[in-house]
Amino acid sequence: MKKTLFALAALVISLGASAQGTWKTDASHSNVKFTVTHLVVSEVDGLFKTFDGTIKTTKADFSDASIDFTVDVASINTDNEMRDKHLKSDDFFNAEKFPKMTFKSVSFKKVSGNKYVLEGDLTIRDITKRVKFDVTYGGTVKDPWGNTKAGFKVKGSINRFDYNLKWNTVTEAGGAVVGKDVEITLNLEFGLSK
Repeated sequence: MKKTLFALAALVISLGASAQGTWKTDASHSNVKFTVTHLVVSEVDGLFKTFDGTIKTTKADFSDASIDFTVDVASINTDNEMRDKHLKSDDFFNAEKFPKMTFKSVSFKKVSGNKYVLEGDLTIRDITKRVKFDVTYGGTVKDPWGNTKAGFKVKGSINRFDYNLKWNTVTEAGGAVVGKDVEITLNLEFGLSK
């Protein structure tokens, strides 16, 4: 029994120690999704297929993490080619002129347990705004090939009008065709760089 407890303690300590360093997104085990209301009565989901993120930390619990994240706007996918083309146009993202969305953290604070608040500067088009996201830290493990991985779920909401994504029209009843609030959910797996 004592040997088992010592082995578990050693594993926890080694994983904690190995959390220090630079982490890169494992895109094949991550996703960047968004949801917006349509015609007031329903929701449309979408995602970005191409993105890249880096975490730098010196603490095992990531509480001093510095986070940079980039999304390729042209990789947007809502399962509708015409809608995706419209979203890439100047009515929304203008992917040709502004090909990247970027996020740079200013703080990553532990609230309690595995819950954190991430604050930073989000740039869409040529507009940068300070935003906050709720983060759930899923833990750190070693995969079967000896790589150290960490998982995070990030959730938040932005007002698209704040970033000049202002296209809209109204329904017969006077409601907006596309809602102004965009819910963002990122399920991210990071690998510790060797």
